[in-house]
Amino acid sequence: MTSTLPVCRYCDGLITDPDDAVYLGHEPGNSGPGWGIWAHRAHADLVGPDPVASRGLLRVLLARASSGR
Repeated sequence: MTSTLPVCRYCDGLITDPDDAVYLGHEPGNSGPGWGIWAHRAHADLVGPDPVASRGLLRVLLARASSGR
């Protein structure tokens, strides 16, 4: 099995120094185990939530609020 270099979620650059890599979390896959989310140490605070997932959650919450539940 080969080991791949992590990619920074903020700048899409390869993280070649293991001491510079910050693990941010796990993103599940649709048909598999998913993958880890990484960032450079300098970019870790700049990574925000996924805007597509946030919009989906907002729609669900608005629909629930408008239905009176």
